[in-house]
Amino acid sequence: MPTVAEQLRVGREEQKLNIYQVAEITKIKTDHIRALESGHYDVFSAPVYIRGFVRTYAKVLKLDESRLIADLETELGQTEKFRQLPPLVQKPRGTLDFLMLKLSTLNWRIATAVAGAAIVLLLAWFGFRSFRNRNEADPLKNLGPGLYQSRPEQSGELLPLPK
Repeated sequence: MPTVAEQLRVGREEQKLNIYQVAEITKIKTDHIRALESGHYDVFSAPVYIRGFVRTYAKVLKLDESRLIADLETELGQTEKFRQLPPLVQKPRGTLDFLMLKLSTLNWRIATAVAGAAIVLLLAWFGFRSFRNRNEADPLKNLGPGLYQSRPEQSGELLPLPK
């Protein structure tokens, strides 16, 4: 039974395509195509990339994708690096992780509109308070004694003239 790498290489050669043409069609790097055709899966960081590239490559070559992926799974099960599936959760999440997750799900258009409205309301409230306090304050509150004081000999009806 031929390996996945051999099936891909033979399929490409039967279609009379070179690696550069396949790279242009699939948008997969030539280094990755060479690694797939030689069976060097250690080049890839995760098996999801290998599966996706093999599926795309098989579509272009008009090979049976499901059989090729099944063969790939058996081959990946034999390699040390990709034998076990990675854990879905590596470590317990903290408060910052939870906060970042909630922020990433936020609808930013609505959040921006709400924040803008809150800022406008706060500015209006502070403006109203300062206007109200300005009107309620006694302007003569901190004024010292007047310049002119009445003399005891004058009745308090007329103000004395300055000298």
